[in-house]
Amino acid sequence: MNETNIKQTDYRTKFKEKVEELKETLVPLGKDPGNSCAALTFTSILDVLESDVLKSYYFNNLAIPFSGLASYTSKNNWKGACGAVGGGIAAMGIIMGGQEKAKSSEVPKIYAKAVRFATKFENQFGSLSCEEICGVNTSLNIREYVKNNVWEKKCCNFVRYAVEQVGNLTRKDLNEKWK
Repeated sequence: MNETNIKQTDYRTKFKEKVEELKETLVPLGKDPGNSCAALTFTSILDVLESDVLKSYYFNNLAIPFSGLASYTSKNNWKGACGAVGGGIAAMGIIMGGQEKAKSSEVPKIYAKAVRFATKFENQFGSLSCEEICGVNTSLNIREYVKNNVWEKKCCNFVRYAVEQVGNLTRKDLNEKWK
C-alpha cells in the first residue's frame, strides 16, 4: 500500500470518527445559544484536518452568520440555505484550496464541487432552505423551534450529513493538499 492510500484511508476514517463523535456531542452543543449549525459544521470539518492554524476561534466566528442567514426570507420570498450547507461549503473551500490561496484555475472546480454538495443535500432532505427542512422560520418563531426540539430531531442530522458528504466529496483534495 503506497503512502497516498494510507493517507486516504486515514482521512476516510477521521471523517467517519467525527460523524460518530457528533452523534454524541451535537445535541448538547446545539442547546447552547452560542453555537450555530453553520459553525458546528464548519469547525467539525476543520477539526479533521488537525491543523493548528485552523483551530482559531476566528473560523467559528466567521461561520456563525451563515446560521442567521439560514432563517432569512427576502421580500421576494427567497429563503436562506441551511447553516449546515453554508458551513459545509465554506469548509470545502478551505480543503480544496489547500494550505495556500486557491489557484485561479482551481476556482471553477471548487464552485462545481459546492454545487454537487448542495445537490446531494437537497436530494437527501428535499430542500436547501432552513425553513423548509426544519418546518419553522427561526427568525420569526424561535420558541417553536426550541419547543419542538427541531435541533435534536432534524438539525443534528443535517450537520452530520454535511460533515460526512464534505469528507466524501473532497477525498482527493484531502489527500493531495493536506498531507
